[in-house]
Amino acid sequence: MLERYLPILQWLRTYNRGTLTNDLVAALIVTIMLIPQSLAYALLAGLPAEVGLYASILPLVAYAIFGTSRTLAVGPVAVVSLMTAAAVGNLALSGTAEYLTAAIALAFISGLMLILMGVLRLGMLANFLSHPVISGFITASGIIIAASQVKHILGVNASGHNMLELLTSIVEHSSELHWPTLIIGVSATAFLFWVRKNLKPLLIKSGMNSRMADILAKAGPVAAVAATTLVTFLFHLDQGGVKVVGDVPTGLPGFALPNFDSDLWQQLFISALLISVVGFVESVSVAQTLAAKRRQRIDPNQELIGLGASNVASSISGGFPVTGGFSRSVVNFDAGAETPAAGAFTAVGIALATLLLTPLLFFLPKATLAATIIVAVLSLVDLGALKRTWAYSRPDFIAMAATILLTLISGVEAGIIAGVSLSILLYLHRTSKPHSALVGRVPGTEHFRNVERFDVEIDHRVLTLRIDESLYFANARYLEDRVYDLISANKEVKDFVLMCPAVNLIDASALESLEAINQRLKDSGVSFHLSEVKGPVMDRLKRSHFLDELSGKVFLSQYEAWETLRTHDDALTQKSTA
Repeated sequence: MLERYLPILQWLRTYNRGTLTNDLVAALIVTIMLIPQSLAYALLAGLPAEVGLYASILPLVAYAIFGTSRTLAVGPVAVVSLMTAAAVGNLALSGTAEYLTAAIALAFISGLMLILMGVLRLGMLANFLSHPVISGFITASGIIIAASQVKHILGVNASGHNMLELLTSIVEHSSELHWPTLIIGVSATAFLFWVRKNLKPLLIKSGMNSRMADILAKAGPVAAVAATTLVTFLFHLDQGGVKVVGDVPTGLPGFALPNFDSDLWQQLFISALLISVVGFVESVSVAQTLAAKRRQRIDPNQELIGLGASNVASSISGGFPVTGGFSRSVVNFDAGAETPAAGAFTAVGIALATLLLTPLLFFLPKATLAATIIVAVLSLVDLGALKRTWAYSRPDFIAMAATILLTLISGVEAGIIAGVSLSILLYLHRTSKPHSALVGRVPGTEHFRNVERFDVEIDHRVLTLRIDESLYFANARYLEDRVYDLISANKEVKDFVLMCPAVNLIDASALESLEAINQRLKDSGVSFHLSEVKGPVMDRLKRSHFLDELSGKVFLSQYEAWETLRTHDDALTQKSTA
């Protein structure tokens, strides 16, 4: 029982020297990657640079204790950082003490929500967000994030929380363009794009082994940070208007509880809920994908607890909301991480950087951090998914396109609320009019198929409707109307069979509809039968009076129903003829 809530006890028993080596190598690579990213995502969230480092230490340790994924890398991520900026930006000005206080409280509230959802075993909540909606939201968020960093590349004082505001503000301040900043930003961006695509193959081609080439390629952002910081320092570019990070406090964060002001919590509640859901969905999707590659499993409910503990840990150590990051987790996986201990070792690396390297960050240009963000988030943008979704499913395309447009126009919170709403509405729309088909027997077999798709045998006295969805309140009336239309259009019918191979549930509303159908058919001189009813559904029907009042029978298979009812109707016909 204890291992269920403390997964560290499971993998710690088999931990050995080989595992330690692999975890340390993976931690080294992820640390190199995370240092510039944590600084950049703090900037994106509107927070001081050191807050990004604080959010990359204790949360990783907490996840190593409570998380179930062996390779998920927790920490600040682009989408959650943007959502943090949107949520806190409505309450306080960026750079103020109140802003940081609200961001810390947001992480704590989100953590509590995630832990509560995990205890209540609500991991299935991730299923209510369709993939097209999530893909659309992440794509739109990536575009907004990249656009929000253009002001740092240009060196202008633009602002805004959606594309319209950002573009308008950038155009209005275009006359403030700062050429030294532009040169640094464009150069850093171009360098990072080149490193991402070309450096590793080039190093391998020159004779370097794959692992070392991978480490050096992941160190690209660190090289950009070091180079631009050195140039800014040597040529005193900060005095010429290039905006730099400035003083970054040296030392580890102190521990303190967040602000418990009830008004602040009420204002942050909805935003914290959205961040929790989005962070969990993004994290669990990455964790499941990577776990499947090694034939491992994760527990979504325990993942909620692990992510919740990480956010609480971030809050009490002066950080902001965190979750599992896609790019870092893939790097962690590819680098050979075998257990969550790799995350704990990464936390040690970040802690050492916080202790030793922060004085060197004073002259780091914000344009370089902006370039780091742009290169990282553009990998999230997948506009090609619109074309693929259009070709496969028009309703999903509409939901995806609507989510993208609303996120771009109204901001991330409006976009994700619209996405959740559209996911639920799509589900209700699809299941309120479930696919159904009149079926007949494939000649010479015991199989029954759609009469409109196959050449099948039919009997005009026996009508069989196959329903391909569970029956519940949203589609109960549709089933009634469908059956009544069929009966009124087929005057020769003596027996009606509802074939239920895909019905996994019949709720109380649907049961009432079945009772109404049974009574209506009985009044019309038609017997009502069921076939291929699943065991759990049958168990529930037995707890009602429906089977006692059923005018027909329940058949184990559709073939049994076909043979029995056709023979019975033939006997009735012969008797009436005689």
